[in-house]
Amino acid sequence: MEKLFPEVEEESLNQNFYQKLAEKLNLASGRAGKTAIQWKQVQSWFQRKQQQASATKVTSSPIVSKELAIHPDACVSNNAPESSSDMPKGEKGPDVSELEFEARSSKDGAWYDVATFLTHRILSSGEPEVRVRYVGFGAEEDEWVNIKKAVRERSLPLEPSECRKVNTGDLVLCFRERRDNARYFDAHVLEIQRRLHDIRGCRCLFLVRYDHDHTEEKVNLRRICRRPSY
Repeated sequence: MEKLFPEVEEESLNQNFYQKLAEKLNLASGRAGKTAIQWKQVQSWFQRKQQQASATKVTSSPIVSKELAIHPDACVSNNAPESSSDMPKGEKGPDVSELEFEARSSKDGAWYDVATFLTHRILSSGEPEVRVRYVGFGAEEDEWVNIKKAVRERSLPLEPSECRKVNTGDLVLCFRERRDNARYFDAHVLEIQRRLHDIRGCRCLFLVRYDHDHTEEKVNLRRICRRPSY
């Protein structure tokens, strides 16, 4: 059941499922002559596992915390070289106990806020992956993502008074609006037109180039989130 649990969809956990699984377990060769397992026992086991999984929030996933502490910048870019070295002696990694995270979906390449880390696994290649649930989405949108390449500390929305924190060459998370969708993508700032602020706030314009398709556009500060510095 330990192997089965991560793959079972929550919607399928009903009495019929528990009964069929109990029957299958009782037919196993190793259970000959033993007391039959009741479906309610199977139900109780899955309920306990669900409670444990729901308690595994962003801040309590040890493998995510370890990877981000050792490789704090490893997931900023797909082209970032992998590193297997530990932090130098005497230096501490960032305190990840209170951090919030975002993950890049393999479906569209956009970044989404992470609500929960559900479980994790290590691939045969040695790469760690985590199953995430995104903020505002249900279980049907849960996804396995690479911890080093597609999970990072959440980008920071900017107040109008903070426009000076964005500089030419910076990597930012930019809200790209299209007729059929609007999503957050990585982009680099190419040029900044600094303007006087007025009662409406920041009037500066930022020319950005999106990393995933190299298109360029001018955006205002409201569409930019700054990457946190370590």
